[in-house]
Amino acid sequence: MPKSSHLGIYLGLGLFCLLLVGYFLYAGDFVTASDYTVPIYGSLGATTSLEKIETKKRVHLATPEPVKAIYMTSWVASTPSLRNRVVNLIKDTEINAVVIDVKDDTGKVSFTTDNQIITKIGSTENRIRDLATIIEDLHKDDIYVIARIATFQDPYLAKVRPDLAVLRSGDGAVWKDRKGLSWVDPGAEEVWEYVAEIAKEAHELGFDEINFDYIRFPSDGDLRNLTYPHSNLASTTRSAVIKNFFSYIDKTLEPLGVPLSADLFGMTTTTFDDMNIGQIFENALPYFDYVSPMIYPSHYPPHFNGYADPNEAPYEIIKYVMDSAVKRAIAASSSPDKIRPWLQDFDYPVTYTVADVKAQKQAVYDAGLTSWLMWDPSNTYTREAYDSAVLTKPVSN
Repeated sequence: MPKSSHLGIYLGLGLFCLLLVGYFLYAGDFVTASDYTVPIYGSLGATTSLEKIETKKRVHLATPEPVKAIYMTSWVASTPSLRNRVVNLIKDTEINAVVIDVKDDTGKVSFTTDNQIITKIGSTENRIRDLATIIEDLHKDDIYVIARIATFQDPYLAKVRPDLAVLRSGDGAVWKDRKGLSWVDPGAEEVWEYVAEIAKEAHELGFDEINFDYIRFPSDGDLRNLTYPHSNLASTTRSAVIKNFFSYIDKTLEPLGVPLSADLFGMTTTTFDDMNIGQIFENALPYFDYVSPMIYPSHYPPHFNGYADPNEAPYEIIKYVMDSAVKRAIAASSSPDKIRPWLQDFDYPVTYTVADVKAQKQAVYDAGLTSWLMWDPSNTYTREAYDSAVLTKPVSN
């Protein structure tokens, strides 16, 4: 064979090897798995960078057993000194979870997002900066993080989208409750979609569970002078509307695999009608992993179950209503383990003492339950009412 032919073969093999090496060096930049993005391109389509851009994978904690949680407002969460005070309480005591507002009763969303359904509403605020990092830090301390969404009480959405709001029947203006807060119609399916998108974004940020509050019709104010443009109550019931919302949320968020919880009026555990707010205890059980009746003794009327002042009998009130909830869950072929009540650690209308808070917890345990959530809107909890972490939390190696 002529020497020139040998030279051509060698040059061809060399070029092939260079191309092969180049392929393996750069192939990773075009991986289509979720860990990576495609290369960045300039305005004319030319490749300006072949650098791998890693997409952060969020870690989610499994639901602890039991859950012992306290509530933290988005404002406290946004202020390091105040947030650290709450976090230190969790780390030092039996508490192992925290509930943080991602959409509070103002209707504002406490984090920014590029989700078009949410940004179109204009409800986002950069209230809790670096929220994903905050959640990561909480996870490092084995703190389970729950996102709270105030659902149908939404003054902001009612203002920017009055077509979705509860309206005054007299003049068609946006209706307001006794506190001057407006609501959106629980039957408005566009609201359901909006709320579900907030839940998805919260989960993407790292929240371990989504908690829905205000999943009901209004309960106070001039209830004779309002109308629901979307609920069509002439042909359905309030409880059916709310149950349909439960079903929608369950089906829509099921692919995420995120635990869902629902806050209910405390009276739902002992009352069998919907109290004109649409909530029936049994209706929530099939659609949520956890159901949280708000059984604050201060919110029961005088002489409830024979107690002249329920505030003077926190153990007896909690024990009675939790016994009822357990019986009803079993009768509905559901697990009582789904029941995770909200308890009271705030001073209304009397000062709640260490003994009062402990009595509520003990009543939950004596009803055969293990988990609870503790509410204090000021986030100043009674430290002595919670057992020490030394006695309740495993020591990490």
